[in-house]
Amino acid sequence: MLSSTVATFQDNSSHGEDNFLLRDLGDNSFMDCVMDGVTGHGGEEASQSVVDALSAATINSPEDIVTALEAVNQEFYEVGGGRFLLTTVSIILYQDDKLHVISAGDSPVFHIVGDSIRQISGRMGGFLHVGVAKAIGANETLTNLARAELAVEPGTRLVLATDGVTDNMLVEELSDIVRAATSANDAAEKTNEVVESRLGKGGVPEQLGRRFRHDDRTAIFRFFPPAA
Repeated sequence: MLSSTVATFQDNSSHGEDNFLLRDLGDNSFMDCVMDGVTGHGGEEASQSVVDALSAATINSPEDIVTALEAVNQEFYEVGGGRFLLTTVSIILYQDDKLHVISAGDSPVFHIVGDSIRQISGRMGGFLHVGVAKAIGANETLTNLARAELAVEPGTRLVLATDGVTDNMLVEELSDIVRAATSANDAAEKTNEVVESRLGKGGVPEQLGRRFRHDDRTAIFRFFPPAA
C-alpha cells in the first residue's frame, strides 16, 4: 500500500465544538476523522464522544466504523431525542489500497488528483446548515450515512474540513492551494493563513456572501506521494 503524510490545523476558539482524530492502523492503513458539533445542541460533548468511540473501536473494515457510529447514534438519541447531542462526522479509511469515505452531516471531504477535484461528501459554502438533520444523534436509526469507495493512485491529495473553513473560502481557492502545496503541512499552513486573513477584514468571496462566518475551523490534509 502507498505511504502518506498528514497535517492538521484547528482553531476552536468560537464554540469549542470541533474535533478530529488521526488513527494509525498499521501497514500504512489509517483512519482520519473530523467532527463539527452542532452549536446549542451539546455539540462539544457529542464530537468528543465520537472521538472516544472511534479511538476505542477495533477497526478492521468500514463496517466496524459503521457499527461504532450506530452505537454512538443510539446513545445520543436516547439521551437527546434528536435535539441534543448532535455532531457531524466525516471519516476516511485507507485500507488494502482502497479509500473508504463515511460521513454524516455537512463536513466535506475532497479528493484531488492532478487537475481533478471530487467532493465526496458534505457541502462547500452556503448559508443554511442543511447537514444538521443528517448529523449523528438526529435520528433514531443511523440511516443517513453517506458512503463511497474509490482507488487511491500516486499523487492523491485528500482534505477533510469543517465549515469554519469551507464557509470562508471557495472550493477553487482550496483546491488551488492544495495542488500548489509542496507538502501536507504547507497546504495546512496556507489554507489557515487565507481564512485568518479574512477574519474581521472582509475578503470573503461574493459567492459566499462577503461576510466572514465565525465558527470553529478544523482541517486534515493527507498527501500520497507522486509516482517515482
